[in-house]
Amino acid sequence: MSNHLKRVNANPALLKRRIAHIICLLFTCSAASAQYYLRGEIRDANNGALANVRILIHSTDYVYYSGSEGSFGIPLSTPSDSVTISSDGYEEVSTRLDASKYQFITLKLLHPPAASEKKTLLSKIRDLSPEDRITLSGGGETYSSLVQNDFLSTSKFPETEFAVNINKASYSNIRRFLNMGSVVPPDAVRIEEMLNYFNFNYTLPLADSTFTFRSYLAQCPWNAANQVLYINLCAAKIDLENVPPANLVFLIDISGSMDLPNRLPLIKSAFKLLVNNLRQMDTVSIVVYGSTVGVWLPPTAGNHKDQIMKSIEALNPGGPTPGEEGIQAAYRVAKSQFIRGGNNRVILATDGDFNVGQTTEEELEKLIVVHKQWGIYLTCLGVGMGNYKDSKLQVLAERGSGNFAYLDNEREAEKVLMEEFTQTIYAVADDSYLGVRFNPNLVKSYRLIGFDNKWSALNDTSNGLQGGEIGSGNSLVAMFEITPVTSNIDSLNALQDNFARVTVTYKIPGDSLSRNSYFNCPFRSTDFSYLPAPIRFASSVVIFGELLRNSKYVRHFGWSDLAIEAQKSLDPNDAIEKEFISLVSKARKIYRKEKRK
Repeated sequence: MSNHLKRVNANPALLKRRIAHIICLLFTCSAASAQYYLRGEIRDANNGALANVRILIHSTDYVYYSGSEGSFGIPLSTPSDSVTISSDGYEEVSTRLDASKYQFITLKLLHPPAASEKKTLLSKIRDLSPEDRITLSGGGETYSSLVQNDFLSTSKFPETEFAVNINKASYSNIRRFLNMGSVVPPDAVRIEEMLNYFNFNYTLPLADSTFTFRSYLAQCPWNAANQVLYINLCAAKIDLENVPPANLVFLIDISGSMDLPNRLPLIKSAFKLLVNNLRQMDTVSIVVYGSTVGVWLPPTAGNHKDQIMKSIEALNPGGPTPGEEGIQAAYRVAKSQFIRGGNNRVILATDGDFNVGQTTEEELEKLIVVHKQWGIYLTCLGVGMGNYKDSKLQVLAERGSGNFAYLDNEREAEKVLMEEFTQTIYAVADDSYLGVRFNPNLVKSYRLIGFDNKWSALNDTSNGLQGGEIGSGNSLVAMFEITPVTSNIDSLNALQDNFARVTVTYKIPGDSLSRNSYFNCPFRSTDFSYLPAPIRFASSVVIFGELLRNSKYVRHFGWSDLAIEAQKSLDPNDAIEKEFISLVSKARKIYRKEKRK
């Protein structure tokens, strides 16, 4: 090499020719491999940034994705190229883009966004004027995000509606607080979810029926001047011999906040329990978000249990919490494996601490509504304490046609995903809600117990009722406290009238047709002590919730009264009811101590 350099340097003319040749080659190569840069932003019709949008470059078949702010930068070998831009829930766009211009691309929703922009109600009063709404909600003043339902005049508002679902998270979350020796935040107490936890008084419907309906009327145990109407709705059970195939996507939060024993390790145990119920016809995929976002386990048949278990066990926590990106990825996988007539479901497990992408309840609600329209259900499993975001998971479950449970320990995971597998995973009714019309000749006023609305939703006159999912074999109990028109409940004329008429509105999963079932509640009052034991125990659960919320409606009923009443109707063979008695005892000590302070 050194000799060659010497020869070149010895001949200046030759050196100049060599340099000129090299420069010519450099210009030629540069022109042949010139790099162009395609830059721009992708937004929705409201000018909101759209992240994770798929961009297919036609000349190379390469796929790119927009960033968290909707922006993209793509290298090209030509000054322009044709592309196809697509995102779940939006209209696909195919166009030609010029690298010399900064591109602004707008994607339109496949479905009108009106429904996603409204907050939803758990209960709704028919014919309520804006003036009445302000009066009933305390004139604009509230001290918590939940506003407790108040008494309504039957002559003015004879009909009310409320959503029904199988959410159970509130009860196990309350148990966590009491087991820690702590008072329970009032907004964590949702009485309808506490009742759902027990599956009271289940009776199998007839072969051709979706529901069994029963009602009971008795003296109110916490207010002798009033009565309580108990509505008991039991859902049909799926035939285990004909359970449809399942397309399940486990969406698992592996961010740094999950690095505690009661978070990711608990989630691992929970999903392993669920895997034991899977069959060859079922398909499981795992999507993760945290230090990485993507498909951890590609679609795998349910009988390959060892492979699925190993994938679950290999999960390790770390990184931020890009929940929005994870949700997008999970729904893409679920959609790619969609089983017509099957059980298509994303199962999200997280502490709810989303800190990257869309993070507010309103943003997450809009995100999930788009995916709901594919016919894919959403089950949310909450874990953890401290930064556990109960409200976010509640919004996702309600708006995603799904259900919501809180896992405070492995025993609860076993209950939700093993013992109640079909109740949790298989729906028999969608968009379900009850309408109750009271007879003003018999009912002076009434209040719905539980199903309390958030202040922000209640104060918006444009909001509507959001129906819920009812799982296989669930028994739902709802209660109204009643102020009777007259105490003469033995009147023959009164007995000829219906006390109330109940309408159950629902859809069969996979069917867009809305159906109605009608039931009458006879005016037949029963002594409280003669009610079925499960219904009396359900009253104790309601009183428990009211005491935890320091409700004005149970001021004359104390913790000692509750302990005595619950013990009377206890089923000694039911472990869950026995645990309830112990929780009442713990709460009694905690709240008495707080009172003394």
